[in-house]
Amino acid sequence: MTTRGRKPKPTGLKLVTGNPGKRAMNKAEPKPTSPLGEPPAHLSKDAIGEWDRVSGELASSKIATGLDVAALAAYCQAFGRWAQAERALAKMSNQADGLIIKTVSGNMIQNPLVGVANKAMADMVRYAAEFGMTPSARSRVEMVGGGAEENPFALLG
Repeated sequence: MTTRGRKPKPTGLKLVTGNPGKRAMNKAEPKPTSPLGEPPAHLSKDAIGEWDRVSGELASSKIATGLDVAALAAYCQAFGRWAQAERALAKMSNQADGLIIKTVSGNMIQNPLVGVANKAMADMVRYAAEFGMTPSARSRVEMVGGGAEENPFALLG
């Protein structure tokens, strides 16, 4: 498998940022309009809460559509997994030092929940950047010739 370099920017993002590289625009790029709808049934309670928190803004600013359900669900599920692992760690920390556990042979090791929390957090941040939901992702977007009131990404701030 060969790598083709950076992922191409969507045409809509090029229009918003002003296409400083003057690369050709994809005039035939699909423009999905289907609504996001309800969260998938397999999401955890925490993931559904996060879906409810972010989906409205992403949909109203036309950042996410019905085609983005799987990617948004992956972000939300990573959020839910992270929240669950952090709660479990917090419970263990109240009893003792939950970050370190003793194995059956008596060795001290990092609690596996720390790895689960860290992996879920990294996944969550990676997916969030795809939707412009991190400060650095938003800082790369600038409305050409318009103010924040016209910029759909400004709603995420």
